[in-house]
Amino acid sequence: MNFRTLDLNLLRVFDAVMAEGSLTRAAERLAMTQPAASHALKRLHGAIGEELFHRSAHGMRPTARAELLWPQVRAALAQLQGALSPPDFDPARDAATFSIAMADATAAMLLPHLISAIESQRALANIRTLPLTTRDPRRLVEEADADLAVGYFPNAIAAIVAQGGDATLHHRQLYATEYVCVMRHDHPLAGQELTLDTFVAAHHLLVTFSGRAHGFVDEALATAGSVVARSDLLTVLPRQFLPATGAEHRLVQKPLPLALASVNVEMMWHLRKDDDPAHRWLRGLLVEAAARQPMVRH
Repeated sequence: MNFRTLDLNLLRVFDAVMAEGSLTRAAERLAMTQPAASHALKRLHGAIGEELFHRSAHGMRPTARAELLWPQVRAALAQLQGALSPPDFDPARDAATFSIAMADATAAMLLPHLISAIESQRALANIRTLPLTTRDPRRLVEEADADLAVGYFPNAIAAIVAQGGDATLHHRQLYATEYVCVMRHDHPLAGQELTLDTFVAAHHLLVTFSGRAHGFVDEALATAGSVVARSDLLTVLPRQFLPATGAEHRLVQKPLPLALASVNVEMMWHLRKDDDPAHRWLRGLLVEAAARQPMVRH
């Protein structure tokens, strides 16, 4: 490819098609006709010497070469745009709508502080929360069903980290917490050190959120709190979920007698949103909301 004769506008078309997954939407985004966008892709294919997209029933499917090129092209275009026209976003002037996928227990912790910050800035922002019923929200974010995913998804984060600079998803840890053993305040084990032998010998209530629909996590926590507060059952919960049980005053928490990995709550977003000034503003508010959480590490 002769870079000296390459029309850089072709890269803008490539970036738009990658971001939108559709030639029609990419053309609309660039304020050009679909035939013009299609012709630009053909010119780019000719310049590079190979096809970058295949048409499918679901839109434009990028080739492996396109997937490798996009992060670098996207970063270069963003740097050029930032140099020529620094982004400007005024939350009190510019209306914005955001979709955030998170479990309802996490939402109960973060949303009050997030909404308070939005209101204090008189921001014209609408927040729509989506149910997060999976430990792998990458598809939600990749397909733009959610602007952000917030939660505990260690395998998905590990996969992103493994991709290194080729990753099209970005992430940031908001806070970390530990699992604790929870029992009623007058439980026979409440007044003594919890050893591995006594922990294993006790009867346990298993609380799982995997696959649960939005709204049922709070119900599960409330049920768990009520059951444990009225029985000799033990249960294991992330420390910051205790207030969501509604029975915190009747419960005792104790360190687990075995080592478990921390619960690292992360936010995940797509590369196409990385330099979006409104999205950066939202991510900043979430970092601030997380910093105000009790019983967590930052």
